[in-house]
Amino acid sequence: MYAYYTQMKEPEITTLKAWLLFLLCGVWVFTGLIGHDPWKPDEAYSFGLIYHYIQNGDWLIPTLAGDAYLDKPPLYYWTATLFAQLFSSLLPLHDGARLASGFYSALTLLFIGLTGRELFGNNRGWPAAVILIGCLGMLIRSHEILTDNALLTGCAMMLYGYALSLRRPQLAGLFLGLGLGIGFMSKGFIAPMLFFFISITLLLFRHWRTRNYLVTLGLAFLCALPWLTVWPYLLYQHSPELFLDWAWTRNIGRWFEYAQSGQYQQVFYYIEALPWLAWPAAPLAAWTIWEARKRVWNEPEFQLLLVSFIVMFIVLSGVRDINDQNAMPMLLPIALLATAALSTLRRGAANALDWFGMMTFALLAVVLWSGWTGLLVSNGAWLTKRLQERQPNFVPVFDPFTFWIAVVVSVLWIFIVWRVGRSVRRSLINWSAGISLIWILAMTLWLPLLDASKSYRYMVVDLKNNLPKQYKCIADVRIGDNQRAMLEYFGNIKLRQKSVSTCDLLLVQGDRISKPIENEVGWDKLWEGGRQGKQDERFRLYQRVKR
Repeated sequence: MYAYYTQMKEPEITTLKAWLLFLLCGVWVFTGLIGHDPWKPDEAYSFGLIYHYIQNGDWLIPTLAGDAYLDKPPLYYWTATLFAQLFSSLLPLHDGARLASGFYSALTLLFIGLTGRELFGNNRGWPAAVILIGCLGMLIRSHEILTDNALLTGCAMMLYGYALSLRRPQLAGLFLGLGLGIGFMSKGFIAPMLFFFISITLLLFRHWRTRNYLVTLGLAFLCALPWLTVWPYLLYQHSPELFLDWAWTRNIGRWFEYAQSGQYQQVFYYIEALPWLAWPAAPLAAWTIWEARKRVWNEPEFQLLLVSFIVMFIVLSGVRDINDQNAMPMLLPIALLATAALSTLRRGAANALDWFGMMTFALLAVVLWSGWTGLLVSNGAWLTKRLQERQPNFVPVFDPFTFWIAVVVSVLWIFIVWRVGRSVRRSLINWSAGISLIWILAMTLWLPLLDASKSYRYMVVDLKNNLPKQYKCIADVRIGDNQRAMLEYFGNIKLRQKSVSTCDLLLVQGDRISKPIENEVGWDKLWEGGRQGKQDERFRLYQRVKR
């Protein structure tokens, strides 16, 4: 399958270099997983579901602040719950839960590396993983409490199963089915749709109309069957209404509603977003396709990657919730196509990428260091003063531990850039090292400020301190899922929806100038607050006036 690429002479990756690349991937995976609260927008409600499992032990139904929340199957939440409980003696629950994302990200890098080696030869495993961690779209989302990280792992395993199918169909069927099952139990019907359309489309090509490929598909379906049936069956046995809510209302039905609505303003969102989400893999993948344009539809490795990307693009563009994290599976075939460019990319283009990366990350590092220094001194720079205006209550504190981590990493990056020579592979390594440098600086020097602006902890603590000593219950108006989850986690404050007429307290969410409630008669305001520096998200607490 990779005969053309094995003819290209490339230096072998020695054991020492392999360990250094392993260290680079490990640092990238685990940086940012601990040390901060669940952040808005997606981490807060996701951890709320995990917190329910931790507190109640009901592993069947995802529940948010006391209400069933069947937007997605629970595999990721189960995994995060296990990590949170396993490390509860060492880490806060939310940090332990976030380790699940590191676990799935590590598996994703493993399987994209295996796929690169299977498609393009032994020297392409590590480069495929390094290219993926260099993609800008992976940086933040892969370090958050998101079910998309488990879906990404499932897609990576599926791609490896397809790549392996023409050589070892039994093992390929196992990995393909396992990836399909993990993807389904993470985000529902997206993975089965990808599996169905990729599998059918590949049959259009001669290389895939083989007995081995059909055996792989059959074994994959058998291996995935328990994943596809057990949890839905148990959910149906527990409550047919909840099963219908999950399967139709929140999944299949939403696709039909979206298709019938005619509201397709975002259908081309990924065309605009992918060039930067997949940078720098996207231009390398485009070069690979251009260089191999005469044979691109005749070789099985290109057939697999192009079909996978096209199917992912169409299916994910048809999902109602179009956002950056939903684009993550598309980064896999793009990164693998970029891996093929290592044999054909001109040295001048590689040097240009290298210089662009070095200058960009050097400038960003200078900005991060100077901005952090400005936070600690009274006469900071213009950017620092603007940040202080947005976070007037934030008091920066010098932390020697994080400071020296940032110093050591910065020096190591300078040493790597200075010592490593110029080549296509090394330019990609330098890029990924630069990405890791910026991420580490953000997660050490700037983490306290980021946490203060994205966490609900301080708002919830302030609210709890202003609650009456005795009250019956708290009703809510316009309180979102993220906020309800964090109110329960940080303050053990449980709201009752649609209970305005029965509760004696009322919590309302709005902006700074919006009317708090439709009818204020009969209510006295006790408290008003919000996240630091966020005037567009205000919370008001009211108490019913005693008659």
